[in-house]
Amino acid sequence: MGERPVLGLIVGNRGGFPQAPVAEGRRLLLDRLEGMGIDVIVLEEGASHLGAVETWQDAQACARLFREQATRIDGILISLPNFGDEQGVADSIRLSGLQVPLLVHAFPDTVGSMGFEARRDSFCGKISVCNNLTQYGYPFSLTEAHTLDPAGAVFEAEIRRFVAACRVVRGMRGARLGVVGTRPNAFKTVRFSEKLLEASGVSVSVIDLSDVLGRVERLAMSDARVGQKLEEIRSYVTVGNAPEEPLVRMSRLSVVLGDWMEQNGLRGAAIQCWDSMQHNFGFSACTVMSMMTNNLLPAACEADATGLVAMYALQLASGQASTLADWNNNFGDDPDKCVFFHCGYWAKSFVPELEFGKHASPALVDSWGTLHGQAAAGPISFARVTTDDRRGEVRAYVGEGRMTADPLDTYGTRAVIEIPGLPRLLRHICRSGFEHHVAMNPGLVADAVEDAFGTYLGWPTYHHDGAGLAGRSAGSVR
Repeated sequence: MGERPVLGLIVGNRGGFPQAPVAEGRRLLLDRLEGMGIDVIVLEEGASHLGAVETWQDAQACARLFREQATRIDGILISLPNFGDEQGVADSIRLSGLQVPLLVHAFPDTVGSMGFEARRDSFCGKISVCNNLTQYGYPFSLTEAHTLDPAGAVFEAEIRRFVAACRVVRGMRGARLGVVGTRPNAFKTVRFSEKLLEASGVSVSVIDLSDVLGRVERLAMSDARVGQKLEEIRSYVTVGNAPEEPLVRMSRLSVVLGDWMEQNGLRGAAIQCWDSMQHNFGFSACTVMSMMTNNLLPAACEADATGLVAMYALQLASGQASTLADWNNNFGDDPDKCVFFHCGYWAKSFVPELEFGKHASPALVDSWGTLHGQAAAGPISFARVTTDDRRGEVRAYVGEGRMTADPLDTYGTRAVIEIPGLPRLLRHICRSGFEHHVAMNPGLVADAVEDAFGTYLGWPTYHHDGAGLAGRSAGSVR
């Protein structure tokens, strides 16, 4: 996933409580985080008592250090080996000026070691820290268990979830995404508000499809990149007896889109993939979009910009390619299974045995470029983002499920999906007015995406919990 994550670390301390656990806890935290491949920005032991934060002077020193490393810090871990000083923690963050995710962690006490020299009282101190962060107006994340031993596997899982949320927050704030063309006229479902996305830091650049077509036609066949893209297509999928002309046009489109995205610093694109593309370009863009997505430049069908936002968020969290699907069919009588489908552009990472062919629609019978195949079985996270103009907000839902090995004999790229409590989720989607598209990703990152959306971006987010009686919702603060 590229560069090592960087966390600021605030080790809380409070005079009058045992000091040995602070020194031991700080060392344990640094060892654990280093072992997880995480760089840490923390006060040196000589910069404050035990390298922890308690006093106003400690808070000033910590804030100064964080300001110096501000561009590197993805999030801040607040850890309490003893009760800690809640004001020192909150002042450190306020003085630093950072607006990054915060995770509050407390060490556990041990039954049988509750004498004065061993008892931490971090259990209580965590509540005080959270109270002060709330007073200061800072959203924050929490571990699932109120106290947690950093030596355990659960602590590592919590830190990795938090780091994934940090990646989503950093990536979404200032994200630049593209829209190529306009939505199909019949698809009012994918209308969206650029202004609401902009208010959350997501900027949208647009280009008319006719402009793209013109650039494709003007691109010289002698341009070496066209031949290079043609070879990339042939390496990506077996094209069989497909004629050369649509393959060359795909190659030229790939070059044009790549140039436009690079010139505008775009991290993904929602594309008007039909049916103007087929009628005016003479091919389907599915293969080009599949290759983009497989290379972590997500492409969304039918100019679905908020579908693209969900794809990108899942990709940021997991470091793996996402895709966009229709909630398309029931699967027999199983209430917890359904069919995800698109007419076929999913990334090869989802469908290792892709087949190249024509569009299945009789109206587009001569349109080469679609892909066909069933996704391999495995876990998924899914997500959807929408802009709600009536309420003036961005909303979302997230959850997890799995792609099954149930055979499905049909066309396009597809998967049989199993999601516990699916009927309840579908009722939520319908009653909340969400789109018919959903983003999915092979990483199990729903918790991290929910935290990023709900806690830090302020997007009301429904987290579907198939095991419970109802999903949970995250607002601006968890």
